Amino acid sequence: MTVQGELKQANASKWLQAELQYDSGVYNKHQVVMVRGQGATVWDEQGRSYIDCVAGYGVANIGHSHPDVVRAIKEQAERLIVMPQTLPNDKRAEFLSELVSVLPQGLERVFLCNSGTEAMEAAKKFAITATGRQRFVSMRRGFSGRTLGALAFTWEPKYREPFGDAVDNRNVDFITYGNVEELRAAVTDQTAAVILEPVQGEGGVRPASPEFIQEARRLTREKGALLILDEIQTGFCRTGKMFACEHSGVIPDGMTLAKAMAGGVPVGAFAMTAEVADRMPKGGHGTTFGGNPLAMAAGVAALRAMKREGMAEQAREKGAYFMEKLRAIRSPKIREVRGLGLMIGVELKEKSAPYITALEHEEGVLTLAATPLVVRFLPPVTISKEQIDGVVAAFERVLNGVNPREGRQAELAGVREEKQTE
Repeated sequence: MTVQGELKQANASKWLQAELQYDSGVYNKHQVVMVRGQGATVWDEQGRSYIDCVAGYGVANIGHSHPDVVRAIKEQAERLIVMPQTLPNDKRAEFLSELVSVLPQGLERVFLCNSGTEAMEAAKKFAITATGRQRFVSMRRGFSGRTLGALAFTWEPKYREPFGDAVDNRNVDFITYGNVEELRAAVTDQTAAVILEPVQGEGGVRPASPEFIQEARRLTREKGALLILDEIQTGFCRTGKMFACEHSGVIPDGMTLAKAMAGGVPVGAFAMTAEVADRMPKGGHGTTFGGNPLAMAAGVAALRAMKREGMAEQAREKGAYFMEKLRAIRSPKIREVRGLGLMIGVELKEKSAPYITALEHEEGVLTLAATPLVVRFLPPVTISKEQIDGVVAAFERVLNGVNPREGRQAELAGVREEKQTE
């Protein structure tokens, strides 16, 4: 190793050690330090490049460090960074106008916040005040966030159980995702809202059928409940449409939004009808940093880039290409390839963790898990077909080369069935 290489390695150890020493400890750390990104590529401190099929858990839809977003952040940082929502701001107004212009018709009011979990917390409160009810219908295998309020809608028991009765889900009825009969039995005149992801991400990359979402819309209208679609991961071109609900032709009463909305800057929103918004009393909810001018500037640039560069169409075309290539892999280890647009899951017949580790360490491809058996691919929409070909070739190589009994290696490398941490 050269002197320069040794210095880089020493710095890497220092940076990684600092995270291990001072971090809260709730994350399993990968043994790598990332320092730069552009498009669908990221680089570690050694200068090694990786094709990023994680994209910040589906945040970097328009690519890392999109030049329009970078420029907008720089310009706004010199003008104004923070301003509470009680004081109107030009950039906030511009962002709201851009956002409402791409939302499904009728969703014309927006509560701005900082993350997907905050958006779900807001949705819960708005649903209660809009309907005067407190019961909810949520989905098995669904993921709605980790704060105590949102956690009540998250199915996986291991995320709720450590906190005991502080997670109050006594008013939540969990049904099988996609089961119309269970849906019909669960939605009553006591239901405040049905909450569902058009594609379950953490639950294994499982798209709902249009018929299921359409029946949820019909039932909620019939019973006077709200339909709230969780588009935190599926929104902003990820599935081949601006929003995944467009595939089913359903317009909900509310949508939770976050992740890709501002090109990588933290942001969240609950978009809703005027009828839902007007039932919340003044001061009934709030946020300090939500709608800050810096995030709003990034959001304006990101939304305009999505439209100008046809990113929904790109995701549709590249997603079909990606899945076709994955389905062409001849391996007895693959059970199913499924997804929508560039939200893709490959379900294996054995644990996925060793293959995720091998992709990272041996092939320079970053992926993540979705349930213990699924390898999830969430690349930026800007990924090229050449990069997709490289990812598929790498995946085929590790499928042919990894011994599944070496799962302990994956654990030591810090790969687990990762969940979102908003």
